[in-house]
Amino acid sequence: MWYRLLADLTAAVHVLFIGYVVAGGFVAWRLPRTIWLHGVAAAWGFGTVLIGYDCPLTYAENWARKRAGMQGLPPEGFIDYYLTGVIYPESMLAEVRILVAICVLVSWAGWWWRVRHQPGSSTARTLV
Repeated sequence: MWYRLLADLTAAVHVLFIGYVVAGGFVAWRLPRTIWLHGVAAAWGFGTVLIGYDCPLTYAENWARKRAGMQGLPPEGFIDYYLTGVIYPESMLAEVRILVAICVLVSWAGWWWRVRHQPGSSTARTLV
């Protein structure tokens, strides 16, 4: 029972992490100093897709699932299992990836513009 709960909690954290990769730059519009954290998260998220290295959250969920007597995630991983074909059609994978990249780039551009155009703020000099 505890391992099943741990697997579910890990999956929930994974969803939150993916949400932060997509929208964390917009969070930085209100909390400018968090942009570095979003940069790390985005680099990690894009790296798992583009380079293909394993995510430790996927490993943790698989570990907990197996201890709970459940089947582990397929080798393709978390996104393919929970999102592709469920949240968006598999045929739209390339478009979804492009939209995520656009969201990240727009959020960073908006962060940069907001930081640069805050009147009388020294934040721009300390963040960049």
